[in-house]
Amino acid sequence: MNRIKEVLKEKGITQKWLAEKLGKSYNMVNGYVQNRQQPRLEVLFEISKILSVDVKELIKDETN
Repeated sequence: MNRIKEVLKEKGITQKWLAEKLGKSYNMVNGYVQNRQQPRLEVLFEISKILSVDVKELIKDETN
Protein backbone atom coordinates (compact mmCIF):
# COMPACT_ATOMS: atom_id res chain seq x y z
CA MET A 1 0.00 0.00 0.00
CA ASN A 2 1.18 3.51 -0.73
CA ARG A 3 0.39 7.07 0.33
CA ILE A 4 0.68 8.72 -3.08
CA LYS A 5 -2.92 9.95 -2.92
CA GLU A 6 -2.39 11.59 0.48
CA VAL A 7 0.88 13.24 -0.55
CA LEU A 8 -0.65 14.60 -3.77
CA LYS A 9 -3.54 16.06 -1.75
CA GLU A 10 -1.18 17.59 0.84
CA LYS A 11 0.83 19.27 -1.91
CA GLY A 12 -2.18 20.29 -4.05
CA ILE A 13 -0.88 18.32 -7.04
CA THR A 14 -3.10 16.55 -9.55
CA GLN A 15 -2.74 13.01 -10.82
CA LYS A 16 -2.66 14.40 -14.36
CA TRP A 17 0.35 16.60 -13.53
CA LEU A 18 2.17 13.67 -11.91
CA ALA A 19 1.42 11.45 -14.92
CA GLU A 20 2.90 14.06 -17.26
CA LYS A 21 6.05 14.42 -15.13
CA LEU A 22 6.47 10.63 -14.95
CA GLY A 23 5.78 10.11 -18.63
CA LYS A 24 3.04 7.64 -17.71
CA SER A 25 -0.62 7.52 -18.61
CA TYR A 26 -3.23 9.03 -16.31
CA ASN A 27 -4.75 5.56 -15.92
CA MET A 28 -1.43 4.11 -14.74
CA VAL A 29 -0.96 6.86 -12.15
CA ASN A 30 -4.59 6.54 -11.08
CA GLY A 31 -3.96 2.83 -10.46
CA TYR A 32 -1.08 3.78 -8.15
CA VAL A 33 -3.13 6.45 -6.38
CA GLN A 34 -6.09 4.11 -5.82
CA ASN A 35 -3.77 1.29 -4.70
CA ARG A 36 -5.07 -1.01 -7.43
CA GLN A 37 -1.51 -1.31 -8.68
CA GLN A 38 1.83 -0.70 -6.98
CA PRO A 39 4.64 1.13 -8.79
CA ARG A 40 7.99 -0.57 -9.28
CA LEU A 41 10.66 0.64 -6.87
CA GLU A 42 12.32 2.70 -9.59
CA VAL A 43 9.03 4.48 -10.26
CA LEU A 44 8.38 5.00 -6.55
CA PHE A 45 11.79 6.68 -6.20
CA GLU A 46 11.05 8.82 -9.27
CA ILE A 47 7.70 9.87 -7.76
CA SER A 48 9.42 10.81 -4.48
CA LYS A 49 11.94 12.92 -6.40
CA ILE A 50 9.22 14.69 -8.41
CA LEU A 51 7.16 15.37 -5.26
CA SER A 52 10.25 16.36 -3.24
CA VAL A 53 9.52 13.92 -0.43
CA ASP A 54 11.44 11.06 1.12
CA VAL A 55 10.41 7.77 -0.46
CA LYS A 56 9.43 6.56 3.04
CA GLU A 57 6.63 9.16 3.04
CA LEU A 58 5.05 7.34 0.09
CA ILE A 59 4.81 4.00 1.89
CA LYS A 60 2.09 3.22 4.42
CA ASP A 61 3.15 1.87 7.77
CA GLU A 62 0.68 -0.94 8.40
CA THR A 63 1.52 -1.05 12.12
CA ASN A 64 -0.35 2.23 12.78
